[in-house]
Parts: sequence; structure tokens; C-alpha cells
Amino acid sequence: MKKQAENSTGIREIAKRANVSIGTVDRVINNRLGVSAKTKEKIQKIIEELDYQPNIMARMLASKKVIKIAALIPSVSNETGYWNAPLKGINQAASEIRNFGVMVEHYFFDQNAKQTFINQADIILKKGYDGLLLAPMFEKESINFLARCRQHNIPFVLINSDLANQANIAYIGPDLFQSGYLAAHLSKYLISPSQRVLLVNISREIDLHHHLLKKEEGFRAYFEKENIVVDIDKIDVNETDYNSLQKILKQQFEKNRPNLVFVTNSRVSSVAKFFNEYKIKDVKLMGYDFLEENITHLKNGTIDFLICQKPQEQGYKGVMSIYQHLLQATVESVQYMPIDIITKENYIYYKN
Repeated sequence: MKKQAENSTGIREIAKRANVSIGTVDRVINNRLGVSAKTKEKIQKIIEELDYQPNIMARMLASKKVIKIAALIPSVSNETGYWNAPLKGINQAASEIRNFGVMVEHYFFDQNAKQTFINQADIILKKGYDGLLLAPMFEKESINFLARCRQHNIPFVLINSDLANQANIAYIGPDLFQSGYLAAHLSKYLISPSQRVLLVNISREIDLHHHLLKKEEGFRAYFEKENIVVDIDKIDVNETDYNSLQKILKQQFEKNRPNLVFVTNSRVSSVAKFFNEYKIKDVKLMGYDFLEENITHLKNGTIDFLICQKPQEQGYKGVMSIYQHLLQATVESVQYMPIDIITKENYIYYKN
């Protein structure tokens, strides 16, 4: 019978069918010496027939081996509280598997300082973890770090943004292109054809492969596919403090006042602050993430739409996927989060 639970199939049933002792079956399963080739072949055939799956968790508990998983994500900053949500998910998963001999340790880097990422990556490699959860904020540095993880045989899961061809166990997060595509679809209902859109990327690290640019790619693709004529201006804000953002937005509004502003990440609250400060009422605003500061601006009507992608669930599923992989269970390689549209009418029913 296929795929029976271990308790019903188990080593005892294999031993009975092979007419050998339980100890002999155990030696074959664990690839130990002391079993003749003929008997080993017979036992392996029965294991295959029964589709027997060893209870790896029980083995780990018996061996008292501690599995150590490192989680490397950005720290919460004054500019955005986004990373609180994945951290909650990581902690939730860690609490659920702690009693099974699994330890999850946190490492944080400043998303405005590459060197902090490099330093934390070096520490993780020196400590020799069994698995890694990573939010790859800095593309080049992340790719270098993951190459070293592969050299050390450390399996890893990526959350929030993906990196191509990295041999990760899984990517858990939004379909970034589709997320931007959806934002453009929403824009169609907020502005008229031939009106002007301002696309705002707020990040110190913006290059040709950055996750924000994947959203931008999807955003532009929608209008092209639908043959809708819209003027799209873009500003990349590398100095992410509010004073710098304020100066850039003021210049842009004086030059080409938009009808809609689309912010490609959670820092939309900073743009909302600018709207309130300059009493801008006639421009629509859309951005990302179910954060307290964003919800405040959503409730008062400054932000029209928030696009949310379950960051807490990303953290939770990331840790659990590494754990399942270490138990030799099958892990889905791409786990896209839902792309949810939040308004002031439905935000009260939403959870990250």
C-alpha cells in the first residue's frame, strides 16, 4: 500500500515482510554495515514497495542535534516599519518549531548601508548555520553571499524579492512584475487618458535589476499592452530622508505636476506627508504595504490605494520552508503571495 503513515507501515512491518529483525532494517535505512548484499536488496525492495518514508524528525530528536537557521533581513528604520511584519512571521515560525530542536537566530542590516549587510553575512558564514532565510536587499552583495553559502552547503530561502539563478530552495514573496501591472490597472480608474503619472522609487540601491524596477517594468507594460496613452515621469530618490524627498518632489511638482503618484514601496507615507504639508488634494496617491503610518494616510484620504503582499506570512513561510527542506520534505520552489488591494473602506478587515 502506497504512502502509509510511518506508524502503520514502519520498520516493524518491513522487518516482518523481509523476515529479519528490526535492527537489520534499521541498519539498511541508515546505511550501516553488517547486512549482506542479498538481504539489503530484499529490504530495499520492500521499502520501495511500501513507499516508506523514514521519520527524520524523530531521528533528530533522538540524536539531540540542534538545527540552526539564520534569518538575515533589514532592520526597522525611521523611514519605514515594513520589516516588523516579516520579523513577526519569523518569530511565529521559530516558536512553533523550537521544541523540535530548531533554533532561529536573527541578523539585521541597515538597508541604507551595504557594509552592514556584508558584515552580517560574514558572521553567519563563520557560525556555520544549517539554513538561511534572506531578504536580498543589495543585489550584488546578496549574489556574492549566496555563492559562498553554496560553497558551505548552506541551503537558503529568499523572501520579499527574488534573485534569478541562485539555486535557492524557494522564493516566497510577490510576483513583482504582476504587482506593478496591477498598480497600473488601478491607475486607469484614477486618472484619464493623456494625464500624467509620477512613478517614485525611494531606495538608496536602485540598479537595472532591483526589485523596485521590476514593479516599474510591470507598471509600464500594462499601459503598453492596453494601448493607453499616459505620460509617465520617474524619479529615483537615493537620499531617502524626508527632507531630501521633499526637495525632489517640490521640484518635480513645479516642473510637471502629476495627476497620480505611484510609489513602488512602503515609503509612500513620506510622499503622503508631503501631500499634507503642501495641501495637495487634486493628485491621487498609491503605494505599498499595510503599515500603521500608511493606514493613517489611507483613512484620511491622502492615500487612495495600498497594495499589500502579506509580509508577515512571507517570514513565517520562509522559516518553515527551510525547516521542511532540512527534514527532506518537498518544498514548493516559488510561493507567490497574494496581491491585495486595500482601501479606507476595507483596511479594518485585513491582516499581514
